[in-house]
Amino acid sequence: MSRVQLALRVGDLQGSIDFYSKLFGVEPAKLRPGYANFAIAEPPLKLVLLEGEPGQATVMDHLGVEVDSTDQVSAASARLTGEGLDTLTEDNTTCCYAVQDKVWVHGPGKEPWEVYTVKADSETFSATCC
Repeated sequence: MSRVQLALRVGDLQGSIDFYSKLFGVEPAKLRPGYANFAIAEPPLKLVLLEGEPGQATVMDHLGVEVDSTDQVSAASARLTGEGLDTLTEDNTTCCYAVQDKVWVHGPGKEPWEVYTVKADSETFSATCC
């Protein structure tokens, strides 16, 4: 199953967790210091909340498409490169408390998009992603 990911940087993490739990009717799938994610079945969405500065307005951090396998990441990378887009591939990278394979592209407004698969859970956040 593929689903779109929306990663938001929020100034009030707990308030945002409370709000999105009510909005989508689900509790976070993963909670870590400064981080929460929701695996929403309907609509298919991975909502990621990243703790920002206290009081800051919520901003988009990055966008993504979560896929089931490394093969799907590789296929997306080949397709995007074939379309003439600049790509950045990261294999076995730790990001957002997970080990992932991914490929990054940027839209015309410099918005970062990732196509990624989660390979394993991680105890570390790692800010090297995005």
